[in-house]
Amino acid sequence: MGRTPPPGSPGADQADPLHRNRQTVSRKLKLNAKEFDRIVKKAIRRIPRELRLHLDNVLISVRKRPSREILEEMDLPPDEPLLGVFHGVSLMERSFAAPPLFPDTIFLFQEPLEEMCESLEDLEEQIEITVVHEIAHFFGISEERLAELGYE
Repeated sequence: MGRTPPPGSPGADQADPLHRNRQTVSRKLKLNAKEFDRIVKKAIRRIPRELRLHLDNVLISVRKRPSREILEEMDLPPDEPLLGVFHGVSLMERSFAAPPLFPDTIFLFQEPLEEMCESLEDLEEQIEITVVHEIAHFFGISEERLAELGYE
């Protein structure tokens, strides 16, 4: 499984913070929706089974780009690349007395993912990392803790 190296470690300059774009690459991927969905499914199969088991009741939805509302909610400027976001109630905040009204959803944003990847393999790995990052939010892990673990 691909893991973003902690800052300052070998390969950290190639690390892909999930809410920031990597250095501009010379070639931009551009897939149709069907091709992108195939890569998403392939990337999800790469995630360890122990984590995938928790995705049974989590919807994974692909959008071209995040909406203005999502960027505002996350306090990000409109030009800030966002690769994915978890929308729902984390396991830490769940209550049996008051279950969530809507399904938990991991949104993946196709165009920002394509813009930062040089190859289909790179795209598959980045989707895997993004989904694992968002699963961590489903588990209740904060951005700060993810950064400490090297999953910026």
